[in-house]
Amino acid sequence: MKIVIGAAAGNVGSRIAKKVASANHSVVLLGNKLDSLQNLNIPNSSSHEVDMSYIEQVVAHTKGADAFFWLVPPALGVSSLKEWYDDIISSGVAAIKEHNIPRVVALSSLGAGAADNLGTVTYVGNLERAFKEVASNVVFLRPGYFMENFLLQKNDILKNGYFSFPYATDHDIPFVSADDIGDIAAEYLMDTRWAGQWSRNIMGPSNITLKEAADIFSAELQQEIVYKQVTYNDVKNQFAQFGANDTVQKELVDLYMALGDPNGAYATPRTFEGNTPTTLEYVIRNKFISK
Repeated sequence: MKIVIGAAAGNVGSRIAKKVASANHSVVLLGNKLDSLQNLNIPNSSSHEVDMSYIEQVVAHTKGADAFFWLVPPALGVSSLKEWYDDIISSGVAAIKEHNIPRVVALSSLGAGAADNLGTVTYVGNLERAFKEVASNVVFLRPGYFMENFLLQKNDILKNGYFSFPYATDHDIPFVSADDIGDIAAEYLMDTRWAGQWSRNIMGPSNITLKEAADIFSAELQQEIVYKQVTYNDVKNQFAQFGANDTVQKELVDLYMALGDPNGAYATPRTFEGNTPTTLEYVIRNKFISK
């Protein structure tokens, strides 16, 4: 099969690419940096530098696809995340519609579209609605919080002994590894037996609190790691320092508030198929210590 993967150099996309290539499928890698795609060294693949918000480019490189993986990659230097999502959603819709792609897997989020003020959690709800209009067979993967996001605070964790979020210390979060998301996505992309439109929650092995996460880091790193709760205004100022404009700052704060709501997206009940195997301990050992 010919499988097209958007944002293929990212944590999820690269995992998918390796899995489907190892099963001898033809892989088309799309991303914004050609060298990052080529450095993956995926056998039986072609790499294409593509602006995923440009419909013409995406349509051109999805011709003949038997399966298609799509997500909206993170971005700070845009005028608004809503516009960024809308553009990339439109590109995906156009590709699916133009080529009548038989099977589609898209990355969404727990709580997708539950309300209008949830930042990107709202916007992936828009993605789900748009894709349902053009894809007969589509699965929306709805993960919890990526364990790999701790890597963004690797320096503070290893050198300063803390990590921070604006969430309550006892807020329990369904942390999930990008590896598990990629593995599940790859299975759907390679499997021709499923049909219809549906979603699947991906929630890691168990919910853990930030205090529990700090204890896990302490045990694995053999040094004291503590959790520091910051304010939402601190988060806003941090994104301002990274170059996000006022609109994007507000959208990201809306997202963090949605994820920190004890009755919000992360209060989603667990079912058997939502559980995935990779633990935070494994991610620390293999992505903090060994790299």
